Amino acid sequence: MPVLNLTDLPGVCPPDTAWMGLDLGEQTIGVAVSDTTRMIASPLELIRKTKFTEDAEALFKLMDHRKVSALVIGLPLNMDGSEGPRAQSCRAFARNLDRLRPVPVAFQDERLSTSAVERFLIDELDLSRKRRAGVVDRTAAAWILQGALDRVRDARVQP
Repeated sequence: MPVLNLTDLPGVCPPDTAWMGLDLGEQTIGVAVSDTTRMIASPLELIRKTKFTEDAEALFKLMDHRKVSALVIGLPLNMDGSEGPRAQSCRAFARNLDRLRPVPVAFQDERLSTSAVERFLIDELDLSRKRRAGVVDRTAAAWILQGALDRVRDARVQP
């Protein structure tokens, strides 16, 4: 299945199914999931990267367990909106995932998501650096997914 525009994603997904958000890092994959009404995103898990097929199987297992109908992958654009090597890596991840199992995928701009989450974890929750390391990627995935859910919801109410 080709990568879709985010606002087209609801049209290809069965109603009352969750979406999953991914924050693809170099060593980890932060995973978040929405509720079935697609209103709220919550941090779920952190997958430590090993081999791609093993990472994909761990992801598919989570998707099956949660009955997830689509993926929203954070796209790390440069500040000027251009795509660098990290964005190309995210696109390659989606292509490789599609070869194993076709699943609807859309990208969400993730510029500054990790720094916003870090700021929140420090300022609001007063987490130490050690405790932040364990939650920042999955919380960033929730931030990315929540932004996508809000964007889709806003697009539906606009004439």
